[in-house]
Amino acid sequence: MARPPRLERWVPGAPVVDGVVVLGAAADGHLARPVERQLAGLGVSTATALGDHQRAKALVFDASGLRVVDDLAALHRFFTPVLRRLAPCGRVLVLGMPPELAADPVHSVAQRALEGFTRSLAKELRGGGTAQLLLVAAGAEQALASTLAFLLSPRSAYVSGQVVRVGATGTPVPTGVHDARRPLAGRVVLVTGAARGIGAAMARVLSRDGATVVGLDVAAVASPLQAVSAEVGGDALVVDVTAPDAPHRIARHLRDRHDGVDVVVHNAGVARDRRLANMRPDRWDPVLRVNLAAPLAITQHLLAEGVVRRGGAVVGVASIAGIAGNDGQTNYATSKAGVVGLVDALSPVAAALGVSVNAVAPGFIETEMTDAMPLLVRTAGRRLNSLAQGGQPVDVAEAVGWFAAADSSAVTGNVLRVCGQSLLGA
Repeated sequence: MARPPRLERWVPGAPVVDGVVVLGAAADGHLARPVERQLAGLGVSTATALGDHQRAKALVFDASGLRVVDDLAALHRFFTPVLRRLAPCGRVLVLGMPPELAADPVHSVAQRALEGFTRSLAKELRGGGTAQLLLVAAGAEQALASTLAFLLSPRSAYVSGQVVRVGATGTPVPTGVHDARRPLAGRVVLVTGAARGIGAAMARVLSRDGATVVGLDVAAVASPLQAVSAEVGGDALVVDVTAPDAPHRIARHLRDRHDGVDVVVHNAGVARDRRLANMRPDRWDPVLRVNLAAPLAITQHLLAEGVVRRGGAVVGVASIAGIAGNDGQTNYATSKAGVVGLVDALSPVAAALGVSVNAVAPGFIETEMTDAMPLLVRTAGRRLNSLAQGGQPVDVAEAVGWFAAADSSAVTGNVLRVCGQSLLGA
């Protein structure tokens, strides 16, 4: 079996894109120019063609002007000559508009077709390359810098074949130049389940990017929670998120210690796997309470009490199990599908308060839990995706950091799969 590619991951001080971005556009496309300006603000060089023996680090094509089926041939004309000149761990980004906002049914059909093109191209790329589709609603053309900085950089190493929506939905549209090196400067971020694993990785990445991190976990892991909080110069809060008074205690702590919060990350979660025919209530109930009921209750309370500041964000942690289902995980998949439902239900409500709501949906991420899996199960989890490997906790954390940035306020209602384009599910 071929060795999987070595994925590039972002390190402090590195440029957003280490190389040239080839930028193309279909006739009547309206996104190429604002994208070019925002990339320049990020220090990214763009070109319309490659020189002799030159390779592209990214290929970006503005497909927003494709209005009829015949127009889709522009995708072939742009990408086919340059795909073989995409550098290792290169990025492909197709820009379009939400099909439901198209001027007529034919235009909508053409824009909807971009999803199949991008997802399929992502499966063709080799050498750690990734491809995404970015749908931009009218009014959000100038609010793309943070999303470009994520999708075109090594921060999105384990994200591929995804559809991302940026829309003017009532949340504040960011202005000015995005600080790609410290995008969370001045932000207060609550991370539940922060004592270890993915939660600890989140605390480290968010702190690295400038945030003050309030780490939360249960009393049983108070010692590692304190250690992580001390490491990142943050604040530790010991609370069981399923306790009836948890929303009130969290709100009081955030108000008293930080005068509110900018970002709430619902990472705390548990799994109690068993096939449904053999599942007792003591395996079902805790999973639904921790993974779904608690994030819903805490979010609703913090929003209702105005604890989440305007321009803030709520980020849930779903799972591809909640999208594709998984044998022996009816309880877990139910809870994680509910997190997707939380995004769908609360994003329009929160937008009226100036708060975005999104979720990440991890696939096979290398943790202590996956290390304990049987070898064959672990190997299958690593190989059943387009990048042919498991992800790292930092990959989930980087996606959360993108959602958490103040400049990402126009990004809401998204569920981003951090799964290397898993071959399971949609």
